[in-house]
Amino acid sequence: MSHVLVNVAWPYANGPRHIGHVAGFGVPSDVYARYERMKGNDVLMVSGTDEHGTPILVEAEKEGLTAQELANRYNRVIAKDLCDLGLSYDLFTRTTTGNHEHVVQEMFKQCLENGYIYKGTQQVAISPSTGRTLPDRYIEGECPICHAEGARGDQCDACGNELDPDELINPVSKINGETPRFEQTEHYFLDLPALAEANKAWLETRSWRTNVINFSLGLFKEVKPRAITRDIDWGIPVPVKDWIDNPNKKLYVWFDAVIGYLSASIEWARRQGDPEKWREWWNDPSCPAYYFMGKDNITFHSQIWPSEMLAYNGKGSKGGETGPMGPLNLPEQVVASEFMTMEGKKFSSSRGIVIYVKDILARYPVDAVRYYISVAGPESSDSDFTWAEFVRHNNEELASSWGNLVNRVANLINKNFGEIPPLDEDSMTNEDRGLLEEASAAFDVVGSSIETHHQKHALSEAMRVVGDINKYISATEPWKIKDDQARLGTVLHVAAQAVSDANHLLAPFLPHSAQKVWEALGGTGTFSPLPELKEVEDLDKPGFTYPIITGDYELGVNVHPWKSEAIEVGAMVPKPAPIFAKIPTEAVEEELARFDEALAARRAAEAERLAAEKAKLAAE
Repeated sequence: MSHVLVNVAWPYANGPRHIGHVAGFGVPSDVYARYERMKGNDVLMVSGTDEHGTPILVEAEKEGLTAQELANRYNRVIAKDLCDLGLSYDLFTRTTTGNHEHVVQEMFKQCLENGYIYKGTQQVAISPSTGRTLPDRYIEGECPICHAEGARGDQCDACGNELDPDELINPVSKINGETPRFEQTEHYFLDLPALAEANKAWLETRSWRTNVINFSLGLFKEVKPRAITRDIDWGIPVPVKDWIDNPNKKLYVWFDAVIGYLSASIEWARRQGDPEKWREWWNDPSCPAYYFMGKDNITFHSQIWPSEMLAYNGKGSKGGETGPMGPLNLPEQVVASEFMTMEGKKFSSSRGIVIYVKDILARYPVDAVRYYISVAGPESSDSDFTWAEFVRHNNEELASSWGNLVNRVANLINKNFGEIPPLDEDSMTNEDRGLLEEASAAFDVVGSSIETHHQKHALSEAMRVVGDINKYISATEPWKIKDDQARLGTVLHVAAQAVSDANHLLAPFLPHSAQKVWEALGGTGTFSPLPELKEVEDLDKPGFTYPIITGDYELGVNVHPWKSEAIEVGAMVPKPAPIFAKIPTEAVEEELARFDEALAARRAAEAERLAAEKAKLAAE
């Protein structure tokens, strides 16, 4: 058994998450974690809500809440959505815990001691109307390098170059359209140039998706130090004299959020009653760490977070000592997905181009959503969510092909035997043996594709097995076998065994229906475990409570192995109920109409908001 660390991008807690988000970080990470558990590996899968930074303050002010109140609200919304989606976190937590603050400050102090954090000054963007620091991503303008419009204050998506807000041509605030002013203020910086050689040398040993590794290496054409503090009152206190008690100087969100993978692992271990257990995943160099995210997060996981760990480990050009939590393992792989659009438009909550997780799960089966994300998601190229394709994949593949197959086999067994019939070796044909061999061999094929993060191919191979089982049923025509019970029993046993194998292959993708298929063929107990929401108290801040996602995913108890398991002869097979239902085709038009209405309403609200902002500025 090996240890495998699955680190999942932290959703930002300024609003509910949409399908575009979970297509990048959510479902792919869960498929991988479930597969590795079935393989027998000891998986630790962690994440949580990212809750610091100016965007939280902006949204909180808009809603008349404190930053903590807003974070509390969306932490609960997001945790419930991800739990409902079946994402099997060992711990999904948050960045406003006492544990996270302590771990972040320990990282900062060691990096400072090693010389990779230093104090300097920087031009900072300030909102003239509020006096508040504007986050880099809330400033847009013309890129000074490629001259594309809409470049952000931290990066230009058109050319991929990192930027500073004051470098933009004609910068404006995305919050209210005003032109920011820039002031020189004192901050702490992460010395990325002193870590660049070690970071790049490590990257050159990686075999990642081509788009990810090429983008990551491109970050090192020009490397500049980056400020890791901000003039802001919402964040983690800076652990140095004269700064620790300063209410207006905090560590900035991008520095502390990536440390969440480590702090969540430590919190998990503490909650297990074994505070040092996290080290099995972080200090053992043989333990691989896989990071799942959308492509807009690559910079933070191939440059920023590795640089923080290298600085902590004392492995940059300035040397240094490894801190008490180290040596920390760098990522084995950054598994970054491309973007998913919606009906040809870029997802945007602010513009009403959005499908929230809670909304789609309220109207459609969760595994139908997971299946569509897996089969049509943005794995290695941008993809488009369309309601027509969502309905088609559900109806043609899940309901007609897979669901009907399970029901046909279970119904034939129930009607003719009432239980799993025995296999009569004397009546077996090459066709029978061929199907069983194919289903068994598929574990290597599908597993290899999941291991190399080609989940679309893995799913297509699993569904190919489903298609061949359907062909077997059509060819053998068990409903026509009237006078040979041994032969009928053999055909249905072979069919049931192949269906069971296919269910194992599909379980990482379809955990909710996998349990139903298991029970339809006479299985008892948990086949495919689901996560649970659990209310807990902060380990370091008495009275501060929040929900976590956790679960019991122990192999052999709640998780079945990644191999063909012999079905149990004599297991009672009840009259089956449908596993999947077809979605009415008129749902497509209904959803498109709902989308158009929401889009129009959001545009009207945004126009009204901007008009009010302009009127306010004019009055001042």
